[in-house]
Amino acid sequence: MERIQPPFSPVTNIAEQRSRGELSELERLYPEGVTTQQVVEILAGRGQRLTEATFRKYVQLGLLPRSVRTGRKGKHKGSQGLYPHSVVRQLEMIRRLMSQGLTIEEIQNDFPFLGGGIDDLHRNLNRLLSGIEQVTARAPKPGTTDQVLRKAVLEARAAGEELIEKLRQIEERLVMRARMARAVV
Repeated sequence: MERIQPPFSPVTNIAEQRSRGELSELERLYPEGVTTQQVVEILAGRGQRLTEATFRKYVQLGLLPRSVRTGRKGKHKGSQGLYPHSVVRQLEMIRRLMSQGLTIEEIQNDFPFLGGGIDDLHRNLNRLLSGIEQVTARAPKPGTTDQVLRKAVLEARAAGEELIEKLRQIEERLVMRARMARAVV
């Protein structure tokens, strides 16, 4: 397994861009998702220790999304749990918040988005729009109706990206607000 080592820094636009680039790299390396063991190894490659038990605890507490069970090819191989690539970013966020003195309970109460809601929305929106694009591409013959549909899908995709970006900005502001509130205490 290749290791991805660039460290995450505090939440800033530059760090968020780097984080998104790392997520893209993870998606390229593991298109189906990542296992718990892969997440542990990715973080270990960055010099960060994480046990599978801690990872599972964060999932149980709702700080990380649940895995999707997928079958493995081969006789008697069973299935494995795959997590969205965003769990690496979410773990980094949890660790940053804990290093600033927040407890797990405070993180649960003040950061409900950590469960991956924005990333889930982004994935689902892309999946939906890709499905619509496939249907419009199979249209019997190109005409003005097809062009109107394709244009509408492009506009919807742009609006979706704008929505996701706004939600990430809100997320970043909530993190900053919590940091400032914590600094006052």
